[in-house]
Formats: sequence, C-alpha cells, structure tokens
Amino acid sequence: MSTPDDPTEPLPNASPPKAESIGRSSGVMAVANLVSRITGFLRQIVLVGVLGVGVLNDAYTVSNTLPNIVYELLFGGVLTSVMVPLLVRAQKEDADGGETYVRRLITLTGVALVFGTGIAMLAAPLLTRLYLGGQSATANPELATALAYLLLPQIFFYGLGALLGAILNTRGSFAAFAWAPVLNNVVVLVVLGVYALMPGEISLDPVRMGEPKLLVLGIGTTLGIVVQALVLLPVLRRTGFVYRPRWGWDPRLSAAGGLVAWVIAYVLIGIPGYMVTTRVAAAADPGGVTVYANAWLLLQVPYGVLGVSMLTALMPRMSRAAADGRLRAVVDDLSLGSRLSAVFLVPLAVLLTVFGLQVGIALFGLRSGNLDGAARIGLAVACSAFGLLPYAITMLQLRVFYAMTDSRTPAFIQLFTVAVKIPLLLVCPLVLPPREVVLGLAAANGLSFVAGAALGQVLLRRRLGRIPTADVASTTGRTLVASLVGALAAAGVVALIPWDGLAPLGRAWLQLVVAVVVMTPVVLVGLRLLRVRELDPLFRRIERLVDRDNHRRRTPS
Repeated sequence: MSTPDDPTEPLPNASPPKAESIGRSSGVMAVANLVSRITGFLRQIVLVGVLGVGVLNDAYTVSNTLPNIVYELLFGGVLTSVMVPLLVRAQKEDADGGETYVRRLITLTGVALVFGTGIAMLAAPLLTRLYLGGQSATANPELATALAYLLLPQIFFYGLGALLGAILNTRGSFAAFAWAPVLNNVVVLVVLGVYALMPGEISLDPVRMGEPKLLVLGIGTTLGIVVQALVLLPVLRRTGFVYRPRWGWDPRLSAAGGLVAWVIAYVLIGIPGYMVTTRVAAAADPGGVTVYANAWLLLQVPYGVLGVSMLTALMPRMSRAAADGRLRAVVDDLSLGSRLSAVFLVPLAVLLTVFGLQVGIALFGLRSGNLDGAARIGLAVACSAFGLLPYAITMLQLRVFYAMTDSRTPAFIQLFTVAVKIPLLLVCPLVLPPREVVLGLAAANGLSFVAGAALGQVLLRRRLGRIPTADVASTTGRTLVASLVGALAAAGVVALIPWDGLAPLGRAWLQLVVAVVVMTPVVLVGLRLLRVRELDPLFRRIERLVDRDNHRRRTPS
C-alpha cells in the first residue's frame, strides 16, 4: 500500500552504486523484480482467498505494514540514502578496503535495530490504535495488536537485510539482494497454505494470543522476512567478508546528518497520510483497508516492472550528467522517461479504468464467498487508475532531485502531496455511502499524485530551466486518444458477446482476454497514425519481421 506519502514506499537512492555495475546487472535486477512482483501479487491473491475481505484481513494488513513504517522511520531512509556512499568511500579511503568500517557499521546498526524493535513492540497497542482507531464493528485493534507482536520483529531483519544488501551492492554483487524477496514470497505462500489447512477460525472475541492459527499466520509471515535477510549471509561470505564485532564510532557516520534529517522528514510527512487512509477505510466498512491495499498493490505491478526496466537505466545516466553539470542531459532523460512512462502506462490505466471490475473478480474472486470483495477491489482500481502515470512521473522527478544530491525538495513535494490528500480523504465519508468510501479514498490517492507531479514539474523548471512539458503533454494526449478508442472498441465487442450461463470468475477472465485482444492492435494502430515517435523502434522491428516473412514466402525452397 505504498504511495509517495506512504512511508512504506522505498525512497529513491540518493547515491546509487557505480553506474557501470548497475548497467551490467540491470537485466538481472529487472528479471528478479518482475518475478518478485508476480510472486508478491500471487501471495496477495492467496491472502485474500484465505483471509477474505473483512476485519481479519484489515487487522493483518495494518499489522504487517507497521514493521515497514517503523523500519523506514528509524532506519530505512538512512540505510538506502546514506550507507551506500559511506561504504564506497570507506572502500576507497581505508587501507583495509573498509573492512573495519563495515564491521563497526554492522555492530552499531545491529544494536540500534534491536533497540528500535523492542521499543516498537512495547508500543504495539498504541501503534495499532493510531491506525485503526477504537473498537468498532469495522475495526479490531485487539487482533491487530496481537498480530503486531508477532510481526514487528520483522524490523530487525528488514534492517539487517537492507544493510547486507548495501554491502553486497558496493562489492558488485546484486543478484542475491534482488532475488531475496522472491524467497520471502514463497515462504509466505507456504505459510498461507498451512493456515488454510488448519481447522477452525481465529477468535475475534476475545482475541487469544496463543491460538495456533494466529501464531502460524504471524510467525510464518515474519519467517519470510527472516529468510529474506539471512539468505544474504552466505553470499556475503563468498565475497570474502567475515564478520567479527567491532565497537566504536566513525566520524564519517556523523557527516551525513543533513541528508539523514531530510530523509527522515520525508518518512515522517508520509505517516499522517497513511494513518488517515487506514482509519477512514476501517471506520467506513469491514474490509475497506484490504480493498484499498490490494487495489494499490495491483497498480504497483505495471509501475514496478517499468520502474526497474527503464528507470534503473536512466538513473545512472542522470546521476553522471548531474555530477558533470550537464543539466540539459538531465532534462533530456527526464523528458524521455516521462514520455516512455506515458506510452506504456496510459493504455494500461485506461484498460484498468474500463475493465477494473473484471480485473478484480478475475484476480481475487477465486472463492465464491470473495466475489463481493473482489468486485470492490476492481472498482477501487478503476477509480484510481488515472493516478498511475502521475505517480510514475513523480517518482521519476524525485530521482532527478536525488541525482542532483538534493534530498530537501522531495520532502517538500511529499508535504504538498499529503496536504492535498488528507482533506480529500476526510471528505469521502461525508459525501459517500459507507460501502463506497474506499472508492473515494482510491480516487483521492490518484488526485494527490496529480498534484504532486504538477508541483514537481514546476520545481524542476525553476531548478533546470526550460523543460519540455509540452512534449510530454503531447505524447500523453495522443496516447490517451489511441487508448480510449481501443478501450471503447473492446467494450463494444465485450457488450455484443452473450455471456449468459458462465460463472462470474470465468466470465471475468474471458472478458479480459477479449478486451486485451481487441484493444492492443487498435491502440498500436492509433499510436502509429498519431505519430507517437517513442514507439518507432517497435514499429521498425515489426516491419522488419513482416518484410523477412514476405521474403521467405517469395523465395522458392
């Protein structure tokens, strides 16, 4: 359920590893991220199938998000934005290649993680009540607190995994850290299978901490994060590093205080946005938190694939250009990234808007008892899909600022985004029926991305001078026209086909297949006719394949 104003969204790396290393391993990371997204989404589908859409899943969703929030607040931003450049500097400056520095860093970070995890567990009742509010028919803080006690130990292993991953990256090893989340997803899928096979249900009144199903769900989920972190240890040993505790402070850890302060501010600003979202969703209707979370997770899949395959390639280029003072090159990459995002994400957003209901039922309606919740997830996706492109552009804008070693401006963009979002969230229960409040929350989320992207564009113009906003708007507009024509054609074909007699799940899948088959060629033809040049390489490749096939047919065997 991560958003730019949500502290669970990983912060763009302020100082990425060497561009050459990233370039060589970007393919591995892209594949790993794609598999991670797919298995993570499968995990979420199974979770909805096992827990349903209601109070139990709401409590689990909030409790499982708490470790991410606390970790990002206390350690995550520091580890991602500060540790990598410090490690690289130690490797270059220290006679032992930074070995002593790394040992000292692991020791001090481990102690801090133990302390932070303990504080979070002591504060578990307060944390869950902050996000869910008091006891009601639509929220169960007692269940969320019981799960939080079992899930908050993840903080230690999240931090350990992030630190080990940073060390591996500075040593040119990327694959293990990229693939570790896949192993986590596999572990949780097994845990959910065990949970589903166990008899009975989790008691809600009263909540019993020692109940077997509760323990399996909580400890099993935490086990996934434990495995995700510990699998990095043997890989680190293979790089030649052997850990031995080393105490003491290094002055270089104090040098990054300003950057750390703004990164923490970024996370702190996001907490109220997530808090208001969960409280409004939980108070309005059972399952509201689950519907919102899964709708946002579904929208994250196409962005996640695009983000790794394209932005991973652009980030080193922008960083090098910014370091060399070649701001026009930074602007060119910003424009290219924005236009490519539009070409690939606008058709998906239109498809999800028109066929969101079918998407929800197809992916989450595996059990007949979940059809209503699955339909609500699909409708929430349809109401918020318009925010997919603004979100991607905002993330790209933040990467531009970080490439220029500016961590302050992203915090201000975050503040503006949250300031726009919270009033919209609070209005939803005043103007919408309880069952539709979550749809309003999803739409408010999308609108906040639009506002954030607009502000980011203004600030970038002030920082970089003229930026090709008109070119991005033109590409977006033409892609939108082609996508709408394709979606209308697909909707017309779907409406003409008789679907009577089919089960809801089968009908949803068949309608989606028909929609994609009809919409894809119509959109491609439209983009070609409207001269969207970003797809010229694809069209040239198709033309070469057609010419080659015609040549083979004309040539006698």
